[in-house]
Amino acid sequence: MGATTSPNVGANPNLAIVDEVAERYAGRPGSLIPILQKVQAQVGYLPSDVMERVAERAGVPASQVFGVASFYSQFRLKPAGKRVARVCHGTACHVQGATTITDALCAELGIRDGETTPDGEFTLESVACVGCCSLAPVMMIEDDTFGRLTPDEARQIVRKRGK
Repeated sequence: MGATTSPNVGANPNLAIVDEVAERYAGRPGSLIPILQKVQAQVGYLPSDVMERVAERAGVPASQVFGVASFYSQFRLKPAGKRVARVCHGTACHVQGATTITDALCAELGIRDGETTPDGEFTLESVACVGCCSLAPVMMIEDDTFGRLTPDEARQIVRKRGK
């Protein structure tokens, strides 16, 4: 191992990803969020060893990396399911019953909002807005949008998608 190579890179390919991404941002102040975004896009989420390496490579305290990653909802600290069901809770969707949609999906999937099913099939997320206010209440699964939902329709959609 050379003097500039960090330990465990060979044992953990995610650390090599961090090194590669961080290299692109070397010497650029304010690059922590873009580094985290790019690393998460490749790794899928931000495990603690990855965040520690980001801190090391970005030259910031690990507490700052963990703080940013846990503050912004765009970052995942756990792996997501194969399918991510996002229920809009913006004003229009909230008024039209988004909470009943989320509650129905929690019951159907046996998880709470923000969790992933034990089989890794679904992650359920409440989001601020998906930009389809005229279709409220709205749910997205991957790139598909489902509007004017009832709780029963939402359940049926995840049942069909889970197969």
